[in-house]
Amino acid sequence: MRRRDVLKGLGVTGAVAGIVATTVPPEVQEAEAQAAAPHAHAVSRDGQSADGFRFFTPQEAAIVVALVDTLIPKDDVGPGGVEVGVPIFIDRELAGAYGRGARMYLDGPFGQGTPQQGYQLPLPPADLYRIGIADLNAWCVETRGGKTFDELSPADRTTALKAIEAGQAEFAQVPARNFFSVLLQNTMEGYFADPMYGGNRNSAVWKMIGFPGAIGMYREVIEKYRNKRYDVEPKSIQDLS
Repeated sequence: MRRRDVLKGLGVTGAVAGIVATTVPPEVQEAEAQAAAPHAHAVSRDGQSADGFRFFTPQEAAIVVALVDTLIPKDDVGPGGVEVGVPIFIDRELAGAYGRGARMYLDGPFGQGTPQQGYQLPLPPADLYRIGIADLNAWCVETRGGKTFDELSPADRTTALKAIEAGQAEFAQVPARNFFSVLLQNTMEGYFADPMYGGNRNSAVWKMIGFPGAIGMYREVIEKYRNKRYDVEPKSIQDLS
């Protein structure tokens, strides 16, 4: 995803990164290593990890880190998706009500829908990710020299995702383009969301685009700064507590 295109408007085609680094950035290498390694985390009162992945297994987490880094790599415009915690955002979403499909109609019947009809699968998002990641790895092993997605080079990861986005990949259990579409949507949500949800760490993305935060406290200055730059430290919802 070219960040300049994203900032112009999120509804563009060719969402996969057009330019990627020739080597994996150190922060991504570290994130993948941490995701793939079985290590201890602090445990909260509900029995879930307080500082690591709650939904994804270590192997799944390594794949998600690689996917997010391919969609939004770090560049001269701003931080990468892994750097600002997008994989954690997705993990938290899937571990909660969104992952269970709490607000989705999942009773069927299910048919082949049109693009305008949106999501048309009987799977809640958590199941779509779990099955989709397994399908992605199986497809990569079959078509990419026996390597799983996270084992591919950055350039090969981009090529693979472009094929999936274009409908040129056949997954065994779920539609490949549906998996890609949900992944891309959640990645963008995590990148621009309030930091309280795990992504946009330290409001880095808001600072990049000059967004002060989605807080009503700015309503008094809207007219004053119409068509003018408003330089202020972005505030999260948590900053008001």
